[in-house]
Amino acid sequence: MSAATIPAPSADQDYKSTLLPLLISNNVLSFGTFTLKSGRESPYFFTSSRLHTAPLLRASSAAYASVLSAEPFVTKAADGSIKPNFDIIFGPAYKGIPICAAVTNELAVRDSLSGSSQGTWDNVSYSFNRKEAKAHGEGGNIVGAALKGKRVVIVDDVITAGTALREAVGIIEQEGGIVAGVVVLLDREERVSDSEPKSAIGVAQRDLGGNIPIRAVIGLHDLIEKLGDKIGTAEVQRLKDYRARYGAE
Repeated sequence: MSAATIPAPSADQDYKSTLLPLLISNNVLSFGTFTLKSGRESPYFFTSSRLHTAPLLRASSAAYASVLSAEPFVTKAADGSIKPNFDIIFGPAYKGIPICAAVTNELAVRDSLSGSSQGTWDNVSYSFNRKEAKAHGEGGNIVGAALKGKRVVIVDDVITAGTALREAVGIIEQEGGIVAGVVVLLDREERVSDSEPKSAIGVAQRDLGGNIPIRAVIGLHDLIEKLGDKIGTAEVQRLKDYRARYGAE
């Protein structure tokens, strides 16, 4: 099957201008003073469990899809067509489950809008794990597409200590899959600890090796650069101060 041409994301990822105001208005992204598990006082907080309304699910899944529709997750041909460099979108239980299904659906919607009879994403499936293996019926701990021999992209909300990501990688490799990339919704872009200068994404990139792409839909720099007219200059300055104090290398 040849790759079909679909509309590319607009310059500077227009999905951010759609998603960020929704995150604020629905209190997914809040500003104030918040004490994190690390003990740091953060000027913002992200509550991904609130991404449950139809507009938020559509906007966030469209944002993930925009990242997955661009390099390095696709290969672009000279005629502008793209071909996915992955076969399965994997959502770790539990928060990753609705994400993987919604993103797969969003990619199908983009195919339908392109008007092509051969969809770019026709052969892309979703899969997720059960927390406890099922002993009856089809059995096992994987729901959706089988992972064996497939290139798998992991989608999740955030990376903190990296424990959940390592668990997802272990599951995929145990099932015979090949980890082809990771996309998370938010990168806080701050160092993990005083002794670890890298961010959680930086640590994950190091642990997985430099050949596996890890990308975030939005990062702290987006909040600083794009939200001045929505949260005010004082809050933006607090974000800048926080980055200056805790920013990763």
